[in-house]
Amino acid sequence: MHRVMDTDLQLQVLRTDVAGMPLEWIGYQDAVRLIALGQVSYSLGRTLYRIHGGINALSGQQSVVDVDAIIASYGTHSHSQLFSDSYTPPLSNKALFRRDQFLCLYCGEQFPHALLSRDHVNPLSQGGVDIWGNVVTACKRCNNHKAGRTPEQAGMELLAIPFTPTHAEYVYLQGRRILADQKEFLLSHFPRNSRLRQRVECGDELLA
Repeated sequence: MHRVMDTDLQLQVLRTDVAGMPLEWIGYQDAVRLIALGQVSYSLGRTLYRIHGGINALSGQQSVVDVDAIIASYGTHSHSQLFSDSYTPPLSNKALFRRDQFLCLYCGEQFPHALLSRDHVNPLSQGGVDIWGNVVTACKRCNNHKAGRTPEQAGMELLAIPFTPTHAEYVYLQGRRILADQKEFLLSHFPRNSRLRQRVECGDELLA
């Protein structure tokens, strides 16, 4: 049995490899498991959780584990493929809508997730494919109006050019309630010319 001293259990821990390359978000339970197994090389950022465990029979002291915002773990598998130029992260509406800041890239209005859809700039019916570079966030009204046409055919202006995120950018897009130290760490791994960096540094308020 263990007791969690911090009450906000929704905070995520950013896991990296020992070289400091961001890998994924994990919960505090997985972070504690890695620490207990001696799989954590070092940690960074503020302490998110203090876990109180059992009483040591010899010392009579209670074990305490601090879980920081970023932990670097050992691993037997290479993650180099995640950071190669040929890597493409999986496409999902959740990440797509966050990439585009929940804005319809046709009318420019911001909508909740339920009112958004994935639009294929070059329609599937015209040979388009379901990849990052051919999809944008669109409100359902604009998507229905565009139908199986290109923006030019529908007389609609595309407000931003779609792009494929790198793995570090994808990790950012998958996060929720990202803390300042985690955000700074991830930004340091974005490409210098990253369009997502421009949006994040503008406070997720403007499309670049």
